[in-house]
Amino acid sequence: MRVGLIGCGAIGGAIVDALGRGAIPGAALSGVLRRHATEEPPTVSSVDELVAGCDVVVEAASHAALAEHGPAVVRAGRDLVVLSVGALADDRLRERLMVTKGGRVLLSTGACGGVDLLRAAHALRPLDAVTLRTTKHGAAVARDWMEPELRRRLVDGDGPVVAFSGPARDAVRLFPETANIAALLALATVGLDRLAVTVVGDPRRTSAQHEIHARGAAGEYRFEIENAVSPANPRTSAVTAYAVVRALADRAGMFTPGW
Repeated sequence: MRVGLIGCGAIGGAIVDALGRGAIPGAALSGVLRRHATEEPPTVSSVDELVAGCDVVVEAASHAALAEHGPAVVRAGRDLVVLSVGALADDRLRERLMVTKGGRVLLSTGACGGVDLLRAAHALRPLDAVTLRTTKHGAAVARDWMEPELRRRLVDGDGPVVAFSGPARDAVRLFPETANIAALLALATVGLDRLAVTVVGDPRRTSAQHEIHARGAAGEYRFEIENAVSPANPRTSAVTAYAVVRALADRAGMFTPGW
């Protein structure tokens, strides 16, 4: 299996490393589409060159990169693994990616757990409610558009501060680097306008915490996830890249627990 990559930052670099170590049997890196050309990993000059040499493409760049290159990938018949799931809060982009003939759009679970069970529960009967409370280090949550006092409390305060409370669609727009879990849960269950999201910043926190609560005819579910943050990027979890490694291994393998 030939793997193409869009972006090679903290997440993309970990995927490149895993492919180079042979962590995915039968898979090899075919090329990377990125802003600045390098010899290692091998850089391609266009999305057309990327898809010509690969079987599957992993987007590990940004919302903008997904919007720019994603449609061309699926039109070329290549499966597209999406890490910037928050970009799909844009209904028009989602429509452009959902072509009737072409590759599949595969949303990475990233740093989120329990999605398979929630999808099964939602299939039995639509869930009544799903909520997400995300807590990260205050500096990873602070944004330029915030009031100065809120930013100060997030960065230099002495406890947790609620930075946002509202629907997933707004959370994704306001916190694009940290709201991929919100978008994933919403698209897998009740939708972007019904998933209730709370974003909390805590200057004392060194990990990323996600608390998920869902209820419906199938039962009631609570998940608490605490991920170590990536040393290369405090706005993402260290495990995120390895969700892609696991997904690619499932795609290439003959034995897939939990499919």
